[in-house]
Amino acid sequence: MSRSLIDSARKTLSDIEASGTFKRERLIYSPQSAIIRTRDTGGHEQEVLNLCANNYLGLADNPRLIETAKAALDSHGFGMASVRFICGTQDLHRRLEERTAAFLRTEDAIVFPSCFDANGGVFEALLGKEDAVISDSLNHASIIDGIRLSKAQRFRYANNDMADLEQQLIEAKDCRHRLIVTDGVFSMDGIIADLPAICDLAEKHDALVMVDDCHATGFMGERGAGTAEMLGVEGRVHILTGTYGKALGGASGGYVAAASPIVDLLRQKARPYLFSNAVAPAICAAAIEAISIAEQATDARRRLHDNAGRFRAGMSAAGFTLIEGQHPIVPVMVGDAAKAAQLADTMLRHGVYVIAFSYPVVPEGKARIRTQMSAAHTPEQVGRAVAAFTQAGMEHGIIG
Repeated sequence: MSRSLIDSARKTLSDIEASGTFKRERLIYSPQSAIIRTRDTGGHEQEVLNLCANNYLGLADNPRLIETAKAALDSHGFGMASVRFICGTQDLHRRLEERTAAFLRTEDAIVFPSCFDANGGVFEALLGKEDAVISDSLNHASIIDGIRLSKAQRFRYANNDMADLEQQLIEAKDCRHRLIVTDGVFSMDGIIADLPAICDLAEKHDALVMVDDCHATGFMGERGAGTAEMLGVEGRVHILTGTYGKALGGASGGYVAAASPIVDLLRQKARPYLFSNAVAPAICAAAIEAISIAEQATDARRRLHDNAGRFRAGMSAAGFTLIEGQHPIVPVMVGDAAKAAQLADTMLRHGVYVIAFSYPVVPEGKARIRTQMSAAHTPEQVGRAVAAFTQAGMEHGIIG
């Protein structure tokens, strides 16, 4: 057997290691929560404050969700051992879809194994070569990959740049259908899309709007229904995609919520739906319960946003450069990839678990520590995180 591919992979890994951007997965020995158990560089188990998870409402270890999932294991079994259209759909799957549609105020919804799969299935199923997709330049990788799978013409506009978006819409004016697609919240920056302006342009140019709301569903807006609700454009966004794997329990599963004909067509044609095992019934049951919790989680949402504001204020006062915003994603900008990785390692020694993000996840020269607040964090823990960052930042010369 030729070893050329293996040797090439080894060389590439060596180069990644040398650049300081090698990603190592850290083992966690506890449920996901504000405090988790892991091991330090010497292999000793330690409890650390977790600023990495998308556990926005703190539901990942919620007792109600755990009990609901246990009950569903008894009543509906462990897994479906099949795809949805053969014998992989239970009443729980349909109940979750109906609950999701009601929560997001759309006609219907369809559940996928993940939102990556949902975004991967939308464009190919709905659009042909006569159509156009106009995509924000900072959209999630799943949107980019999904667009690549379709035959639609591709246009891209600069992040949140409405003048550029309108120019792309004009250039695509001869296409049959035009679909604008954007993240509701851009996950690396915590920036919220300008959905009112996007919807205005869509209506002006007879286009449709699709929003990936993974980093908003459950905690943005008065009801927690996401960016469309928060920004007052419910009903003007035509396709919503999102996940149950972040604020809504933190497990897995994704969805597309839209008008019934769009959802029905996805059931017939979306390849990730047609050829992937159905989501486990216990996850469906817990996700239904998570939506009910999220709808009533006014206090948790307030704690979450208070924590984000407190952390931003403390880090700015300490001299760190942040990407400004109002989202619980708070990127701490470092610039140099190796230094960002070193800062993350030092933070772990100070009892705070964070991860460095660098190219190709973010642009070269824009390395950062992406922190994420949770409703499960206490004010004291937020203060502890700021103090640890301040000490580690001074050690590495990031702040004076």
